Amino acid sequence: MRRTLVARGAAASLLTGVVVVTLAVVAGPTSPVTGYVSEAGVGPSGYATAYQVGIFAVAVGLLLLAAALTPTLRPASTLLAVGAAGTGLSASVPCTAGCPLPPFEPTTTTDLVHGSGSILAVACVVFAMVAIAWSATDARVLRRLGLVGATVALPLSVTIGLAMLTVGRGPLIGAVERTLLLVIALWAIASALTAGFVRGDMSPERPAGSAVRHPGRP
Repeated sequence: MRRTLVARGAAASLLTGVVVVTLAVVAGPTSPVTGYVSEAGVGPSGYATAYQVGIFAVAVGLLLLAAALTPTLRPASTLLAVGAAGTGLSASVPCTAGCPLPPFEPTTTTDLVHGSGSILAVACVVFAMVAIAWSATDARVLRRLGLVGATVALPLSVTIGLAMLTVGRGPLIGAVERTLLLVIALWAIASALTAGFVRGDMSPERPAGSAVRHPGRP
C-alpha cells in the first residue's frame, strides 16, 4: 500500500512538472524549438517562475519514484535520488541569459553549476533505465520500460554530448535535447504508474521450477 501511494504520487508530481515546464517553454519569450530548454528559466518573467516550479515538481517526482523502487531496485533507486538532487540544483541555480556552455561560449560559475546539475540529472535517470532493464526484478513491465527507454535515450545522450563539443548551440541540440527530455519524462511517468500497480514486492525472479522455502520447513 505504501509503495502504491508513493508511486502514484511520483506519477502525479512528474506529470504536473512536465506540463508546467512544457507550457513555460512553449509560451515563454524564448524559442520553443532552438537553444536549451533551461533558457525558459532565465529572467524575471512569470514564465521563468513557472519553469522553476515545474522543475522542482519533477525533482520531487523523481525522488518519490526512487522511494517507490526501494529496496528491491536499490541501484536504480539510488541513481534516481541523485538525479532528483541534480534536477533540484538546476532549478535552484538558473543559468544566465542564453545558458552558455563551453567550449564555444564564455560561461560563468552559475552557468557551470546549472549545467552540471542538469547533465547529472539526465545521466542518472538514463543509467537508472539501464539498471532496471538489467535487474532481476519480477516486475517484467518495469524491465521492459527500462530497456525501451535506455535503447532510445542512450543514443540521444551521446548525440547531445558530441554536438555540444563539435557544433554548439543550434537547432540540432534543440531538437535532440527536447526529444531526450520527452523520452525521460514518458519513461519516468510510465514507470511510476507501473510501480503503483505492481503486486507483491518486485522481488527478484526465481528460476523456473524452484520451490518457495518457508522458515521451519525442509
